[in-house]
Amino acid sequence: MSSNQLAGTASMLMALIYVCAFVYFGAMVSFPASNEADVVMAFVTQNVNALWIAYFTIYVIFGVLLAVVVIAIDDILSSCVNQTQNRLLRMGTLFGKIWVCLVIASGMIATIGMSHAVSTTAVSNEEAYRLWGVVSMLVESLGGGNELVGGVWVLLTSITALKQRMFGNTVNYTGCFVGLAGIATIYPAEVFTEIFGITQIIWFIAIGVSLIKRSPAGS
Repeated sequence: MSSNQLAGTASMLMALIYVCAFVYFGAMVSFPASNEADVVMAFVTQNVNALWIAYFTIYVIFGVLLAVVVIAIDDILSSCVNQTQNRLLRMGTLFGKIWVCLVIASGMIATIGMSHAVSTTAVSNEEAYRLWGVVSMLVESLGGGNELVGGVWVLLTSITALKQRMFGNTVNYTGCFVGLAGIATIYPAEVFTEIFGITQIIWFIAIGVSLIKRSPAGS
């Protein structure tokens, strides 16, 4: 398998992870609306294994796959850009690498923090609930509630690809829309996060197909 095929497969797997996340958290499991410590921590404790797998997959595995895609796209585009466009690409790739770090860090905080919160229930549900609140806030801040960093990466790399006529206009215009949707998540409205997630599934599939179709030499 060539590096482009590997990256394309990684991109398709990221789309699959997004779909699984929507299904799991949207249809299969729902955190209790109650603010009572006993209710919330009972739910977390009962579902700790499934939640651990979900968070590890959605953040840590996703982050590793994202690293493969970020580097592959940078390799392809950097071989044909001029100096001005290279600055744009380098900025985009920098944001892509930062996104990788934030996503993986979110997964580590989520899995380790949840384990600590569950173990703390043996001492006090109230204390465990406060700890879980801090963990949730950090995870949302770094990897879920604000998609600015990921949006900037998708936008800048899509603009560069448009200028170089790489991957196809449909893929790149879709990427520009995805990027703008990600940047829009700085406004605290759930709809922008949902738009970013749904459209990014489409973009990951499209860019994955484009990468897989490329020859091993990247031509």
